[in-house]
Amino acid sequence: MSSKNDVNSNNFGFALEILKLLAEKPLRKTELENLLRDRDVSCEDLPQKITRVIRKLKDCGFQIRSAPNRPYELIESSFPVILAEEQRQALTMAAHFLADMGFSAQASQIYRIGNISKASQSSSVTVDFHPPADYSKNQLDDTLRQLEKRFQQKRRFVIWYCNSKGKETTWDLDKSELRFHNGVLYLFALVPDFRSQHLQTIPNAQQNFIFRIDRITRVGAASNTPWIYSRFPTLDIRYRLSGALGNYKSRRPHESESQTDNTDFVEILTKEDCLFWFRQRILQYGASARVLDPPWLAQEICNELKKAYTSYC
Repeated sequence: MSSKNDVNSNNFGFALEILKLLAEKPLRKTELENLLRDRDVSCEDLPQKITRVIRKLKDCGFQIRSAPNRPYELIESSFPVILAEEQRQALTMAAHFLADMGFSAQASQIYRIGNISKASQSSSVTVDFHPPADYSKNQLDDTLRQLEKRFQQKRRFVIWYCNSKGKETTWDLDKSELRFHNGVLYLFALVPDFRSQHLQTIPNAQQNFIFRIDRITRVGAASNTPWIYSRFPTLDIRYRLSGALGNYKSRRPHESESQTDNTDFVEILTKEDCLFWFRQRILQYGASARVLDPPWLAQEICNELKKAYTSYC
């Protein structure tokens, strides 16, 4: 499209403008009219032209949802994507990863976007993920859509959660987001009513909880209470790595290496917002890791290692 005048004189350019706008978000006809006029797209029968072009786009295979008094919504685009071989290989690998991580519907979308045949749906990379569920199943997909809506609304909401023993509990949540960890998708959320026995400041890192998406049985409506917290609280932790990990170089954005003259070990300062995942990481380091501060967390790690030891004795 060489100029704005081309859009006025070229039906193809006009259709592209509509597609670009609907790709951003659903729009009512009046909103489309105003946005097109802002781009100097104008004609005497603009509302009628929008209706005609939308109809033609549907005939060409574009799935556009429309109904009286409802916005136009682009459900699926049939616009061809032309890819080089290297780009196609990259998309194939990305789709392969998604499929192995339990996002089969999203992987199928990538295959369709790239027009990748089933014969080429393979990758030289083996993904060793074993998710507990297919996150594209209807119930889980509905849960994800509801959660994403709550994140956009940024208001407190309630979830009904079934723990590993089958007991269902309601949780009132503040700031929340989705996180993928070790092949499992979690809702990561701040529980404002939880009180920690170790940390008195509110909010604190022990108020951050993880909930497996496949165990959420229901997502409540958004309340009238906006999220109080704009970020997740963190805990300052200092730990030491030695032995095989003595030359460890911090690679996480929230970590830094403490200056020390000792070459036999390295001390790491970190700000952690999920203590459960931090414990997992430290425990897998075994004898090469030791938590130094805070003392209560060091004691918890020590107790966990003692329990593990007794299991072998």
